[in-house]
Amino acid sequence: MANGFSFRRSDFADDFLFGVATSAYQIEGASFGGAGPSHWDTFAATPGNTKNAEDGAVACDHYHRYETDLDLIAGANLDTYRFSTSWARVMPDGRTVNPEGLDFYDRLTDAMLERGIKPMLTLHHWDMPAALADEGGWRNRAITDHFATFAGHVIDRIGDRMFASGTFNEPWCIGWLSHFLGQHAPGLRDIRATARAMHHVLVAHGKAVDVLRAAGQDNVGIYLNFEPAEPANGDDGDAEAALTYHAIYNEWFLGALFKKRYPRRALAGLEPHLPEGWRDDMELIARPIDWLGINNYTRKLVARAADAPWPSLEEVPGPLPKTDMGWEISPESFAWLLSWIAESHTGDLPLIVSENGMANPDTLADGRVDDAARIAYLQAHIDAMKGVIEEGVPIKGYTVWSLLDNYEWALGYGKRFGIVHVDYDTLERTPKASWHALRDALARR
Repeated sequence: MANGFSFRRSDFADDFLFGVATSAYQIEGASFGGAGPSHWDTFAATPGNTKNAEDGAVACDHYHRYETDLDLIAGANLDTYRFSTSWARVMPDGRTVNPEGLDFYDRLTDAMLERGIKPMLTLHHWDMPAALADEGGWRNRAITDHFATFAGHVIDRIGDRMFASGTFNEPWCIGWLSHFLGQHAPGLRDIRATARAMHHVLVAHGKAVDVLRAAGQDNVGIYLNFEPAEPANGDDGDAEAALTYHAIYNEWFLGALFKKRYPRRALAGLEPHLPEGWRDDMELIARPIDWLGINNYTRKLVARAADAPWPSLEEVPGPLPKTDMGWEISPESFAWLLSWIAESHTGDLPLIVSENGMANPDTLADGRVDDAARIAYLQAHIDAMKGVIEEGVPIKGYTVWSLLDNYEWALGYGKRFGIVHVDYDTLERTPKASWHALRDALARR
């Protein structure tokens, strides 16, 4: 359909849940409510790390405007809201609880329930208290206990009203993107730091799962990101490079969580740098969970970089249409990914598409935002998901990223992922055509 979606809520099972996601640092405003400095604040304050040195100090001011934003979620007939808690807001120095922080999430939770929205918690979406980053952050095993303590404070306050509770968003970004590629806070390019971060975030997940279970949580999971990798050309070197990329990006976390092991191809480079006794953590890491969240936006074409050290690969631009991030649009890869995860690792475990969406150069004109490209993107991916569900893959929900245009990390405020437009000068919200299309498609009859 040119101006809307062809799918309808009735095309899915009665208990299938449609939702939308955000993250704390990207929308709340880190300078409000007693939040302490996070390592994203210090990363953004370092010249050259973020576009225009932009940070999340104000962001979308969701801290003060959350009721308006929740009205937009309810108005679009969405079932779930996947939000995150800011570690630096709840525990500004990493050790002391800030009552204002917990009070905010208490108000936010009640406001969701008042509107009939199911709260889906993400404990950690990347904003570590700067005081803990000073002590080594994810390189230091002590962070795993600090995180478990943080999880306990959050769940003791709002856990009784959560529909679902997840530990981490995208551990690959926490580990690899931030410590090996250096593109996110803390901005390191250090393979030893990478290996430890990749492992310690999983140890922290296991400890947090124990904390959540002890608090009575019975719908616990984690949100992983995935990118199907394909060889750029048909030669053996590119095929090997694609398999290495796949091992690091897609298999490292799945393998630990569901098979109690890391993939051989990833260990080839990371094992010498893992902490001593890392194998002893696998039972803890693989604590049973109730669902897996899957974040996906694109695929990658990978070529061998023969003269480069491990992992000896490089990403190659692909031929498919691209989003404003330069990411290829590949619903076929999305369908393959969903099937592969279930067949290779998770079996009958419920799966939730916890992030899917696109950045688009949206413009506000005469009070309207025509984001037909986003509608087409979402429709194609929902169609691909529906086909996989019909083949028996147990997908129980689909979550759009994102509710609002927001702070896109190192890219600042230039990339717009929202179904709601935000004017960053006035902070006025304007629902885009995709919001209106979702409202119509998800209407209950």
